[in-house]
Amino acid sequence: MMRQYELVERVQKYKPEANEALLNKAYVYAMQKHGQQKRASGDPYISHPLEVAAILTDMHLDESTIAVALLHDTIEDTTATRAEIDELFGEDIGRLVEGLTKLKRLDLVSKKAKQAENLRKLLLAISDDVRVLLVKLADRLHNMRTLEHMKPEQKARISEETMDIYAPLAGRMGMQDMRDELEELSFRYMNPEAYETVTKRLADLEARNQGLIKKIEDELRELLIANGLTDPFVKGRQKKPYSVFRKMQSKSLSFEQLSDVYGFRIVVGDIPSCYRALGIVHTRWRVVPGRFKDYISNPKQNDYRSIHTTIVGPSRQRIELQIRTQLMQEIAEYGIAAHALYKDGRAGELLPKESNAYSWLRHTIESLAEGDNPEEFLEHTKLELFQDQVFCFTPKGKLIALPRGATPIDFAYAVHTNIGDTTVGAKINGRIMPLVTRLNNGDEVEIIRSGVQVPPAAWEEIVVTGKARSAIRRATRMAIRKQYAGLGHRILERTFERAGKVFSREALKPALHRLAYKDVEDAIAAVGRGELSSLDVLRAVFPDYKDERVTVKPADDGWFNMRSASGMIFKLPDQRRMAAEEVEAGPDPLPIRGLSGNIQVKFAPSGAVPGDRIVGIMEKNRGITIYPIQASALQRFDDQPERWIDVRWDLDEANKSRFPARIEVNTLNEPGTLATVAQTIARLDINIRTLTMGSNRADDFSEITMEVEVWDLRQLNQLLSQLKELDVVANVKRVYD
Repeated sequence: MMRQYELVERVQKYKPEANEALLNKAYVYAMQKHGQQKRASGDPYISHPLEVAAILTDMHLDESTIAVALLHDTIEDTTATRAEIDELFGEDIGRLVEGLTKLKRLDLVSKKAKQAENLRKLLLAISDDVRVLLVKLADRLHNMRTLEHMKPEQKARISEETMDIYAPLAGRMGMQDMRDELEELSFRYMNPEAYETVTKRLADLEARNQGLIKKIEDELRELLIANGLTDPFVKGRQKKPYSVFRKMQSKSLSFEQLSDVYGFRIVVGDIPSCYRALGIVHTRWRVVPGRFKDYISNPKQNDYRSIHTTIVGPSRQRIELQIRTQLMQEIAEYGIAAHALYKDGRAGELLPKESNAYSWLRHTIESLAEGDNPEEFLEHTKLELFQDQVFCFTPKGKLIALPRGATPIDFAYAVHTNIGDTTVGAKINGRIMPLVTRLNNGDEVEIIRSGVQVPPAAWEEIVVTGKARSAIRRATRMAIRKQYAGLGHRILERTFERAGKVFSREALKPALHRLAYKDVEDAIAAVGRGELSSLDVLRAVFPDYKDERVTVKPADDGWFNMRSASGMIFKLPDQRRMAAEEVEAGPDPLPIRGLSGNIQVKFAPSGAVPGDRIVGIMEKNRGITIYPIQASALQRFDDQPERWIDVRWDLDEANKSRFPARIEVNTLNEPGTLATVAQTIARLDINIRTLTMGSNRADDFSEITMEVEVWDLRQLNQLLSQLKELDVVANVKRVYD
């Protein structure tokens, strides 16, 4: 266990003017508060904050951050209070310790929704002061180093979380050494058999090639010096087990097929020397095509800068080279910690504004305000954490960094949400290309826009960035909300008209609190969805209103029926008897002027089934077309509210008519698959009306689109559920036009 004077000496080595009194006070306070507490390993608990502090001294962080590391568990695990820490160490340190305490209380090892919400808290805390992240990562690193003392299920959960969130977050912040160690430790507990196998193979390889790394180091160094570079630093290493395993998995390679297990780092004095070293190496040894990357000219989003190349080098070994300056080396090792500025006591001045790593974090925080649920936020953040990058340009030369596999749609949303929402096409390097095209490094992308465009919901399956997915989902929700609001507005207008009143949005505003809605559009849309009665809205706006009309029940109850060719019956109000009808609770059906009992009624191409919330659209000389409210085709009628008809299902129990619905099934492309799907459908007494098949982008799968006829929504949902459970089915969904 590190002693008090050893801690002070470690800090003073890189910061001689460090506040020794602060370090001593924090050390003694933590020692006293943790007292006789023990860890799961049996070691004194104080050993944990001391090791966390030691990790941060390796990053050369200031004495305030080291003090926070010593104190980070005191409020949570001892009798210490925030007020006491404020009084002894100042409000700045007290705020950081309390922030870390809140994160500890809600550990991320939990169910998905809770994990997502706590990730929000973590990122928000980091955005307020990046030292929270530095201490949190050091805390997690030491916990991983001592994980062998935990129970097996705890090891697995904590390792998975570390691999999912903390390791990639460290990488995004440019702290590559910490990321590598977190991944290695997680790999050991998540897949112990693979870890042991790869480790043994690497040890055998090292034994066979003993002395090879030093030989290559010497040859590289001598070559650079002979060509005029003074005092270059050359260091070689064998790749880590997890790095090797990840490459074997991603490239589907065996260990014997790996040809670049060795990597070498060349550190020179300045940027021109980096390119000189590159030229010297490429002149001497053959380059492996397609393995050159210049991150000096185009830095990564985490501020990483270096030149990467792969050569067939000394001893005919295929080796990776990284060429950089000393400053680039420090940023590569310590990331945002290398940017930390603690001058003249200004502890809050942490990062320069141009830091790409911190800029990425701020953009991620902005997505918290987009309205996504916690699970979506977790999904999007993980996507952004894990993706490698491609660099593309706007026509004006602005550089846009995107995850690998990104499309022009992702590019458009990266420029601005409004540009993404109005995208209808794209030019890549001057040629019009499909929006599903995968972008490559150096592509120039020009977005073609339209003011009437609404992003299709299907785009969500195409894009790879969290920002694009979030915006598409939001636009889809807004489009559906607009449809419901249009229907709700028509219902409210008619209800108010029948009561001798005039409906207006302004009149509704003062009554919102009575309806428990905060927004006028939300209330109107709720009427359209059937969640709020139009009569309740009328009474909220006019509390003194009383319905004094006399109910007259005619022989046919004031309604007439419309029957479709399939036998489905709709109830629509008879305009002649509307004045004598009692106003019912719930959305009021709208009158249709000049309507007669033999009006033509048909379904939209994707069909509708009893149980769906449905609307009718009046079509000139074609009667009424019935759509489920989710149908995207309804967007065409957003600006024509007079054509929207509120209809409802009115089926007699004796009526055994079937109703059409369209589904899409993604299946394995192998013999017997179609028979298995058809048998499942037949067992549920469901009829297949039409069926088409085609192959998707992967030859191993087929896409089956079929129109089925079912009794109702319950039977349709039962079908979807049973198809999903089949081994030959990868995905199944209902399709709306």
